[in-house]
Amino acid sequence: MATVAERKAASLAEMAEELRAADRFLLTTHEGPDGDALGSLLALHHILTRLGKDSVMFLAAKEFPLPVEYRFLPLEEVFHEPPVDVVDRVLVFLDCGNIDRMPVGFLHRGESKILNIDHHHDNTGFGTVNLVDTEASCTAEILFELAKLLGVELTPEIAGALYVALVTDTGRFMYENTSPATHRMAAELIEAGVDVHDTYRRLYERVPIEKLRLVARAIERIERFADCNLAVTYISADDYADTGASDILTEGIIDHVRSLEGTEVAAMIRDKTDGGRAARKVSLRSTVGRVDVSAIARKRGGGGHRRAAGFSTDLGYSELVEFLCDEVRAQL
Repeated sequence: MATVAERKAASLAEMAEELRAADRFLLTTHEGPDGDALGSLLALHHILTRLGKDSVMFLAAKEFPLPVEYRFLPLEEVFHEPPVDVVDRVLVFLDCGNIDRMPVGFLHRGESKILNIDHHHDNTGFGTVNLVDTEASCTAEILFELAKLLGVELTPEIAGALYVALVTDTGRFMYENTSPATHRMAAELIEAGVDVHDTYRRLYERVPIEKLRLVARAIERIERFADCNLAVTYISADDYADTGASDILTEGIIDHVRSLEGTEVAAMIRDKTDGGRAARKVSLRSTVGRVDVSAIARKRGGGGHRRAAGFSTDLGYSELVEFLCDEVRAQL
């Protein structure tokens, strides 16, 4: 029987061969893309281009403007509509636990080969070929290994995109998914040309005043439910209007909630301002890992990691708090 390391090596080799064999690709990721999603998207695009492949990136127009943290990434070439030859392209889903996390009709037709590259433990294996490494700190770590297998040099552009993904998905190397391999990868990316200080400043030190006002409201509204060790904040449509902020400025606010002493699960509930399929979004974080928040999110059609997940819902605030408390208690 093959070892875990042997199975991982075989899966990497199979995916590398798929990327070598095809000529035209369409790359995409999940809706509401985060740093790992965007960094992985950009990195694989550059990797394939270096191999002489015809690669296009796709994100729906509704995903723009991106959160301010990621607007420095060079994503001007992203397609918002399918290219005319989309049926002839291999589709590559990155950092996407299930295909419904990119709810765009033409990607679900089932006519194209799908390559699924991800690190979420609840990935549904929806691809024609799946490379899911749940031990990887982020999807970018898998692409880092693929680039080596494919013989692609780590240019500053590739390294920079991978580093953004790595530093954001590990919480600046503070989350439990940070490993010795994570730091070795970071060292190689820095050697390849990443400017660590500049990347940090672009990600974390260009905060609009509107965001700080929204953060202040979110912190003021934190409630702690001691009977289930749950801490919750709520951002309303009125908060957006009063502060001049928008939903895209909520990135990172939940980290203030999860830092509250005695919290097992942190939740940020926020009204959606763009219409869409549900009235509000819920972001969840498990602070010490005893609660699998992805299991909670899946019960409402969402997903994510054991310690970071989310879902959309039409439930009101009180109903949501009751649901979350019940689910947290059930796991403790």
